[in-house]
Amino acid sequence: MGSRYGGLKQIDPVGPQGETIIDYSIFDALRAGFGKLVFVIRKDLEAQFREVVGARFEPRLPVEYVFQELTRLPAGFGVPPGRTKPWGTTQAILMAEPVIQEPFAAINADDFYGADSFQVLARQLQSGGPDYSMVGFILRNTLSDFGSVARGVCEVDAAHYLQSIIELTRVERDGAGAKSIAPDGTVTRYTGDEPVSMNMWGFTPTIFPHLQREFTEFLKVSGTTEKAECYIPMTVGQLIRRGQARCRVLRSTASWFGVTYREDRPRVVADIRKLIEQGVYPEKLWS
Repeated sequence: MGSRYGGLKQIDPVGPQGETIIDYSIFDALRAGFGKLVFVIRKDLEAQFREVVGARFEPRLPVEYVFQELTRLPAGFGVPPGRTKPWGTTQAILMAEPVIQEPFAAINADDFYGADSFQVLARQLQSGGPDYSMVGFILRNTLSDFGSVARGVCEVDAAHYLQSIIELTRVERDGAGAKSIAPDGTVTRYTGDEPVSMNMWGFTPTIFPHLQREFTEFLKVSGTTEKAECYIPMTVGQLIRRGQARCRVLRSTASWFGVTYREDRPRVVADIRKLIEQGVYPEKLWS
């Protein structure tokens, strides 16, 4: 449920036949060679989500539903008073462990990543290597004209491996570049050319024990904080710093766009229309 969007943006139509952003993501994933679909959702939204979204895909490929709930915690931990939201993207991916036994991609349902992004990620996963991967996007191309956004700014070495991620919760345009405003008011400026994580990851099932351990450590430190979240970029960054994993940063020719704010939606609709006119997508996605 998008608080800044004011509704369930994952099922808001943006295509000419009522397609959602996730329709385009799944269409692109199927073309790239992915063969199974796992939705991570809230239990109370299951019936609506199955009807509006899931039913379209169940005849086409195996579909699983798993539930990210506030109370799904390791033994010994409880929910702090006043907390209403689940615990972030690390917990979300961790919920899929019982139904995933193969290399997989993890994405946000409300971000449009583009066909080439799925293709480069699929090729990396099909290579059979042990490294994790992430599709990197250019910071200035991922900002909203209508307010601040959260972004993970990446440091990448000469061999295209991720070195660190700085998770910024309030980033906005600053001329041709960008600026981040910390909770204490400190402003950090960026050129806008920096690679950022938009939560388009490639993992193998070996990630799950790491996620369980890192999520437990997060709860020990921040589990009593009302709004703290365990973000997957933070978790992967911890694994890299400890030498427990390597993550290759992939570059894509596709353009990212998303709907952080309701005012972003008309631009997304227009951008999808352009891609249809260019022949990237059919007028009716699921003909």
